This record gives sequence, C-alpha cells and structure tokens, in this order.
Amino acid sequence: MKHLFLFLFVLGSALFSAQIQENNVSDTTKTQEQLELEKQRQEELAKERIREKISVLFVKLQNIESELEQEKIWTKSYSSYLTRLEVEKNLKSIEKQIKRLKRKRKLKKKELETLESLVAKQKILTTQLNELKEKGSAPFSELITPPTIENVPKVVNPFDIFSAISFLKTVKQEFENYIQRKEELENLIALLKKEIVVYKELAGLTKEEKYVQALRERSKELEKFQTAFDIMNVTVDVYKKRLDVIETNLNKEIKAQVVKLGNLGIIVFVVFLSFFILKLIIKKYITDNERFYMANKFITFANFTIILLIVFFNYIENVSYLVTILGFASAGIAIAMKDWFMSILGWLVIVFGGSIHVGDRIRVDMDGMRYIGDVLDISLLRITILEDITLTSVEHNRRAGRIIFIPNNYIFTRMIANYTHYSLKTVWDGVKIAITFDSNHKKAMHLAKEIAKKYSKGYTDITRKQLNKLRHHYSLKNTNVEPRIYSFIKDYGIDIEAWYLTNAYATLTLRSVISTEIIDAFNAEEDITIAYPTQQINIEKSKPQRKPNDGTTV
Repeated sequence: MKHLFLFLFVLGSALFSAQIQENNVSDTTKTQEQLELEKQRQEELAKERIREKISVLFVKLQNIESELEQEKIWTKSYSSYLTRLEVEKNLKSIEKQIKRLKRKRKLKKKELETLESLVAKQKILTTQLNELKEKGSAPFSELITPPTIENVPKVVNPFDIFSAISFLKTVKQEFENYIQRKEELENLIALLKKEIVVYKELAGLTKEEKYVQALRERSKELEKFQTAFDIMNVTVDVYKKRLDVIETNLNKEIKAQVVKLGNLGIIVFVVFLSFFILKLIIKKYITDNERFYMANKFITFANFTIILLIVFFNYIENVSYLVTILGFASAGIAIAMKDWFMSILGWLVIVFGGSIHVGDRIRVDMDGMRYIGDVLDISLLRITILEDITLTSVEHNRRAGRIIFIPNNYIFTRMIANYTHYSLKTVWDGVKIAITFDSNHKKAMHLAKEIAKKYSKGYTDITRKQLNKLRHHYSLKNTNVEPRIYSFIKDYGIDIEAWYLTNAYATLTLRSVISTEIIDAFNAEEDITIAYPTQQINIEKSKPQRKPNDGTTV
C-alpha cells in the first residue's frame, strides 16, 4: 500500500507538472503574438508622429520662407552674388576651353565653329559679369558700406546755418537708413537660424539628400550674413562717433554764428536808433523843407552805408583778398554797369553840387521831347519829377500830370534847366500882341508896360531881393528886374512884346491875366487896332459880250 500510494503520488505530480508546462507553453505563445502586435502598433504610431512632425516642420519652413521673402534687399543682393560666382565659374571654364582650342595648330571645321561659339559666350558672360559686379569682391559690399560724409559745410555766415541744419538732417536720415538695414539683417540672420534648425530636423527625420544640401547652403548663407552683420556692428559704432563729432562741431559753429548775429543785430539797432534820433533833432531845428529833405536823404544814405560796412567787415575774413578780387573785376563791372555808376556819380554831383534840389522846377530835353515839372525825389539812380501844366504842355506835349523818371547820368549828357535854382523863385515870361501899322504904337507900348508893372510888381520886388542873395554865389551884371517892352516890325503889323517876372510855378496864370488886360486896353483905344493875318479878295464884274452879226434881220 505504501508503494502504491507513492506511485500514485508520483504519477499525479507528473501529470500535474505536464499540465502546468502545457499551460505555460500556451501562455508564452500568446504573449509573443501580443508583443508583435504591440510592436507594430508602436511603429505605426512612431511613423505617424514623424509624419506629423514633418508636416509641422514644413509649415514652419513655409512661414520662414515667407518671412525671408520680405527681406528682399539682402536676399536679392546675395542672389546676385551667387549669380556672379556662377558666371565667373562658367567664364573660367569657357576661357580654359578657348585656350585649349587655340593651342591646336589646325582646327577642324566643327572645332572652329565651337571656338566661335565659345568666344561669343565669353563676351556675353563678360558683359553680365561687369553688370553684376559690386563695388567690392565680397557680397553685400554696397549694403554694409556706411554712407559717406563728404563736403561738411562750414558755418561762417548766417546763411550757412540753414545749409548746416539741412546737412545734419540728411546725414542723420542716411544713418537711420543704415541702422534699419542692420536691423533687417539681424532679423534675416534669426530667420536663417530657425530655418537651419528646421532643416536639421528634416534631415534627421527623413534622411533625404535634398534637406542635407539645403542645410549646407543655408549654413553658408548664414556664415556670409553673420560676417556682414559683424562688420556692420563695428561700422555703426565708428560711424556714430564720427557723426557725433561732426554734429558737435556744427552745433558749435551754429551757436557762434547765432551769437555773432545777435551782437550784430544789437549794433545795427543802436546805429539805426542813433540816426533816427538824429533825424528827430534835425526835424526840430531845420524848418526849411528843402534843407530838411536833403539832410534826411544824407542821413539815410549814411545810415545805410555804415550798416553795410559793419555787416561787410563783420563777415569778410580776408579783406585784402576781396579788394584784390574787386580790383580785377572792377573793369568788367564798370563796363557792364556803366549807366549805374554814371547815375551814382551824377547823384553825387547833384547832391553835393547843389544844382538841383527837391521841390525845384526843372526842364529836361531828351529824345526830341521837353518835360517841365517839379522834383519829387532825388534817389541814388534817378530824379523823379511831376509834370505840370505849362506853356510847353499846352503847345507841344498836350499832356501833363505824368511822373517822369530821369536817370542821374543825364546831367552829364542832356540839357537840364532849373527854374528855381538857389533862392530864385521867379522867371521871365512875355506876352506878344500884334497891332496894325497905322496904330499908335507908342501908346500901345506904354499901356502894355503899365499893365505888366501893375500885375508883376510883387514878383519884381521878390526877384530883386533874390538876386542880391545870388550875388554871393555868381557874378551878376544885369540885375534889371523891371518889366521890359519891345516892338518888332512884322509883315502884317507891329509886334508889341511885354516881358515881366512871374512865379516860376504858375506862369500861365499871370500870363492869362496880363494878356486879357492888354487886349481890353487896346480895344478901348480908337487909335490902336489889333492886327491879325488877313486876306483881301477883289472881284471884278465882267461885261456881257455882243453876239456877232450874221447878216440876218428881224
């Protein structure tokens, strides 16, 4: 029994172990299949994640490319640089082929055609290369070169202040544009770095050669752009310091000119105020209008001259140099501005010679015309007169009231008569009336003289006093101021002329009064007859003619 029990126990244990082992084998097979499925599922998920990541990288790449397109100024410059390198490479290759063909002694027809084609390509590529070359051999040489600062203005007078301010504004604007290009380059470098990171990830994920090649090209571009950026960083600092120095110097010069201009303004104001006070003084103590006018003119001229000299010597550094230039240019200036210089010289003669004063009545003969009027102004270049109604206006011009401008140089070349020179205010005027031959001419002369004396007595007395004053300046021999009567024989009668002194400014008024009075006086006398051109026509009445007798009877 004991052995049976032991046998059954061993057999049961064996069966149980076999069952367990069978179950374990079944479980192991099932686990391997699950692992394979799980592994496949994990691989699919990994591939899906990679595809999603690649999609995300493509989106990033597109965004970066879109942003890079906005930096056209730098990308186009680099593209031109690459094109130039490609053209240089092709040109060198063509030049080698040309040299190789030219070394041959004899060329076949096909080789000659090839040589001609290569020479034509060489010319085209050379032209393209010259067009693509920039100032330097490096890329972006024009973009990284700072704007040149040339012809810095010197502020030596107030007008230079505006040009200096404009220069500073222009230079600062150019510097701001340069800084903007630097910022654009910095942004471009940041975009390139992002793009390189994307290409690295794409190359690592896809293992494709195109991404590896793109990564290399972008790395080269980044290196070029980084070098340009480093150069611009250094250049900006140097350029900024130079710009600060120029701005500081110009601001000092502008400040100096403003201070100088302020001091000059104060000096000019003091001079102007001094002459203004002087004008008030002479206006108070000089009562004669003509003397006051001339004094006022002289003070104005002196004021202008002194202010001009102050400004002139204040801004001319080398006066001797200017005098030398004026000495050489004086001949040409004198010829070109002859009339102006003659007018200025005439003004000096008129003002300091005293031949003509403001208010004088003058007569000017020029170009066959005669103008009589009162002087309104004597300026540096011309005399201004107001034409009055005179005998000349009535008989010749038939115009009056015009403003006549007479160049001062006419005093040397034209006839200018002064009716009111110095203290004289009267002129001789005459009235002419013809009487017949059988008239009592002695009585007519007496009547004319009495009438002339009556109406010109006041002017006669005034003239006598004026001539006594004029003796101090001129030698006067005939000072008879009484009216003068003359008689002349004419074809149609006897002319009785009465000459008398009258107001130089109103000759026609007294002439009209005396003429009418003489006519009335002559008409009142029976033995005086006023003569005038007449014609006598004799008409003789003709007698009737007798008809010839033809022998017939009635």
